[in-house]
Amino acid sequence: MKNQITKVLQLFLISNMIIFLLSLLMYRSISLLLYINISFYIGALFIFVSLLLLTIKSGFFDQVTKSFRKVFAGKNTTKKEIEEMTLPSQSISIQVLPFLMNGLIILAFMMAALYIHYNF
Repeated sequence: MKNQITKVLQLFLISNMIIFLLSLLMYRSISLLLYINISFYIGALFIFVSLLLLTIKSGFFDQVTKSFRKVFAGKNTTKKEIEEMTLPSQSISIQVLPFLMNGLIILAFMMAALYIHYNF
C-alpha cells in the first residue's frame, strides 16, 4: 500500500511539472486558467488510460483476440500455436490504481482551481 502511495505521489508531481512545462512551451506564460485547461486534458488522459488498462486486464478482449487469430491465421499456423499465443489480459502487468488515483487527484485539483478562478 505504501508503495502505491509513493507511485501516486511521484506521478502527481511529474504530472504537475508536465502541466507547467506545457503551459510555458505552448502559451509562454503560467496562469490559473491555463493550469485548469491543461490539467483537464492530463487528468482525463490518465483516467482514460487506467480504464483502458482495467478493461484489457479484465479479459474483455481475450475472446475477440482468439477469434481474430483463428480467422487471420496463415495456412502454416496450427491450432496449437494459436492457443499458445499470449492473450492481452496476460501480457499487461501494469498496476492500474496509481494511474486512476493520479487522474482523479489532478481533476480534483483542477476543480479546486476552477472554483478559485470563478469565485475570487
